[in-house]
Order: sequence, then structure tokens, then C-alpha cells
Amino acid sequence: MTVLSRRRFLALIAAGLGAAACGTQSNAIVTTVARLTPSSSSPSTTPAATTTVTTSTAAPTTTTTTATTTSATPAATRLEVICREAWGALPVAGDFTTQTIDQITIHHTAVILDENRMAPARIRQHQQFHQSRDWPDLAYHFMIDAEGNVYEGRPVTAVGDTGTDYDPTGHLLICCEGNFDEQDIPDAQYEALVAMVSWGAAEYGVDPATVQGHRDVAATSCPGENLYARIADGTLAGDVAVASSEGRELTVICGGDAIDRIAQIEA
Repeated sequence: MTVLSRRRFLALIAAGLGAAACGTQSNAIVTTVARLTPSSSSPSTTPAATTTVTTSTAAPTTTTTTATTTSATPAATRLEVICREAWGALPVAGDFTTQTIDQITIHHTAVILDENRMAPARIRQHQQFHQSRDWPDLAYHFMIDAEGNVYEGRPVTAVGDTGTDYDPTGHLLICCEGNFDEQDIPDAQYEALVAMVSWGAAEYGVDPATVQGHRDVAATSCPGENLYARIADGTLAGDVAVASSEGRELTVICGGDAIDRIAQIEA
């Protein structure tokens, strides 16, 4: 072999190795995103729709590619509420009086919840007791358990009920399960309360600084000293302002997803 042909031979080998090093790989990533349609001002049963998003990426040479699926509403801003049917609500036992919300008032049940798995049963007991007082339904619009699960109560368009001396017309009533005269509110429950108040404030044009405890409008210790302190010193309003800047979308979940959620809570 001559010198010239050897050089050509080596050049051909080098070209072949370079082509092997630049081989292309294809990766396909499939992500399933469960989306739920937001409820109207009167919570309703909303079936879940599933959208499958397929993203394919090609990785030339040594480049690393990460596929990211972005939904219209980030999960962190979606506020899920478990529908009445899923937690076992009784039928409404009377007529509601309609209202337009212009205030948000915070309550507690004044009974310590030792085990959160009992929360759905406890809410059923509250409803039964309230209806035994000839109220048409659970007194509150939303209930929050110790782990931050939110439960649908009476429609937000209906005036709530109270055993104390104030008129709840125009009030969005949010009740936390527990006795906060005797215990601190768990972090998860407080965070859910902030999210709920954030949604309510934005939905109905309520200034977070005007959110009040039950004791602000009636002769009662509700919602308990340890929770009320966060209302009185502006902590809740400040946390709601931060949460409101992120936005909140209320979604009532029902059907199989909600039933599974209740089963997980009660397990």
C-alpha cells in the first residue's frame, strides 16, 4: 500500500467512527393529565375528563432533552372540593334562602378530631344534628378536615344557619373540623383554609383584611383562640394575599375519584 492510499484508508476509518459517535436516539414520553371543569357558584357534580399528551424528543449527539407537560391550570392552584354525594350527605330537608356573598366568616366545630379517618363520619353527624334543628342542611358552605381535605356543604348561594345571635346572610361560611381553643390548627388544614379564603375573596370581591371569625359577629369563642389569633393579628389576611397572587380554581370532584378519596381518608 502506498503512502497516499494509506492516508486515504485512515481518513475513511476516522469518518466511520465519527458517524457512529453521532448516532441519533428517539425517546417518546406519554403523560396523562386528569382535568376537571371548575364548578359554578353553586357547586355541582362534574365528571372528570382525561387528556393524553404525547411528546416526542430527539436527542442528537450528546444533548439531553427533558419533556415537560404544561396544563392550562397548574395543579398547585387547583382547589379540589369533595362533593356531597361522595361524603354521604343526606338530601336537603327544606328550602334555602338565597344570598349574595359579601363577607367570609370562619368557624370551628369545637370538637377535637382525634383521628382524621373519622372526618367524613363526623361531617355526616354534623349534618344530621343541624337538620334535627329544622335547618334544611349542614349549616356551612365548606368543611375542612385536619389533613386539608375540603368537603362541599350547602350551596354558596344559600344563606347559612347559626345557633348564635347574628344574621349570616351574605356570609360565606367555612368551618374547620376541630377545637382550636384546645389544640393548634394543623398545617395542612390551615393551608387549605388559606386556599379556600383566597378563592372566596377573589370569587366574591371580598377584601382579605375583612375576613372575620364567628366571634366577631356573635357571642361565642368560635373559631377557637388558636385559630382566631391568626385572624386577629392579620396572619390569615397576609397569607391569603400571597395565595391570591397565585390564583385559585375551585373544582368539585365527584364520582369514582371522589369516592376513592373518601375511602383513602377513612382507611
